[in-house]
Amino acid sequence: MNTGQIPEINEILPGPQAQEVVERSDRVVSPSLPRAYPLVVKRAYGCTVEDVDGNQFLDCMAGIAVCSTGHCHPRVVRAIQEQAERWLHICGADFYDPQYIALAERLAAIAPGDEPKRVFLGNSGAEAVEAALKLARHHTGRPYVIAFFGAFHGRTMGAVSLTASKPVYHRGFMPLLPGVVHVPYGYCYRCAYNLTYPSCNLVCVDFIEETLMGRSVPPDEVAAIFVEPVQGEGGYVVPPDGWLQKLRALCDRHGILLVADEVQSGMGRTGKWFATEHWGVVPDILCVAKALASGMPVSAMVARESVMTWPTGAHGSTFGGNPVACAAALATIEVIEQERLMENAVRVGNRLLDGLRALAREVERAGRPPFIGDVRGLGLMIGVELVQDLETRAPAHDEAEEVMTECFRRGLLVLTCGASSIRFAPPLVITEAEADRALAIFADALRTVGR
Repeated sequence: MNTGQIPEINEILPGPQAQEVVERSDRVVSPSLPRAYPLVVKRAYGCTVEDVDGNQFLDCMAGIAVCSTGHCHPRVVRAIQEQAERWLHICGADFYDPQYIALAERLAAIAPGDEPKRVFLGNSGAEAVEAALKLARHHTGRPYVIAFFGAFHGRTMGAVSLTASKPVYHRGFMPLLPGVVHVPYGYCYRCAYNLTYPSCNLVCVDFIEETLMGRSVPPDEVAAIFVEPVQGEGGYVVPPDGWLQKLRALCDRHGILLVADEVQSGMGRTGKWFATEHWGVVPDILCVAKALASGMPVSAMVARESVMTWPTGAHGSTFGGNPVACAAALATIEVIEQERLMENAVRVGNRLLDGLRALAREVERAGRPPFIGDVRGLGLMIGVELVQDLETRAPAHDEAEEVMTECFRRGLLVLTCGASSIRFAPPLVITEAEADRALAIFADALRTVGR
């Protein structure tokens, strides 16, 4: 793939209308909301976002891996419109909503594993995680929960207690939920034990059983291990082969529930419905959100029937499983299947991976930081880790922020994650031509920061 200069890479600066909206936001909106760059959207379609000043951007972040079928897919929009004309709300927690039930049936059918499943619908990924946390403790009667450094599970109190990707998520909110313990993830590029895969024999999983459970947390008091099969905010980290299987085996030995947080990696983004399928691992509980409804707010907690044992009234939600959002989710699942978007994710994802790895070699030869230390991904969930030095692997945090901004100024939407990574998470409808353009813009932005 050609990663050289291409024509029509022009600088884009926020115009007067965007600046006016930013100023209004600064006066009234909560300062807790992070802003990556001054993008003010007017409309969006497919992989294109247009701002209020008429600038067009190629979207490679999809609203943080949300708009799986592209912005405003006609079939999803039509499903929303048709449902909005019938009824907007009936409360699936207290009455029987056919849309809620239909979505639950579809999710139970596509979720990994042969055992019958039950589904609880919420509004956000954090709500799905909260539901899973409550269910795990209720079903097992155990107090402890294990999560991973680098994890992001949400910002509500239970979910943020499991989160360990940035200190800002915890600062000022202590004490958090008791009984949550964090351990190193299977992050081979930055191994917490300074070992090398596969000769390490996945000691990071052995540590949980031999050290944590052997010295501190009794295994028979651990309710669940929460894991992102591919870490999202932690850097789009893909664990090594065998890691998730070994974690599953550990859980089985001690009667611990394995909870897969597929909020960012699910719904076809990695080339399969759920990332756990790449390793043949079946979780006990599955959390889904983001891409489930192509932008409408709905989430799901899917559990084995034998695990979802809480009684009537133990958990619920007024707006969870809203019929309009459910209609969008059902249409999204149909589009992903019928338009073969998972196959497209594999094909275009491999094209991006190959191009990014070629770019890494080019930057290394040029000898100017920031360097590309690691390129990793599954399907269209791709992380590019920037470093100051290829030997020390010192994170290039500031440079990653600069590259992201330079991409924005050239018409490409990407976001950072982890210590110094850029994530590529475009809509699953992205074409090879659009991927080539994204790569060329990214290469130009990286060279500019390097100069």
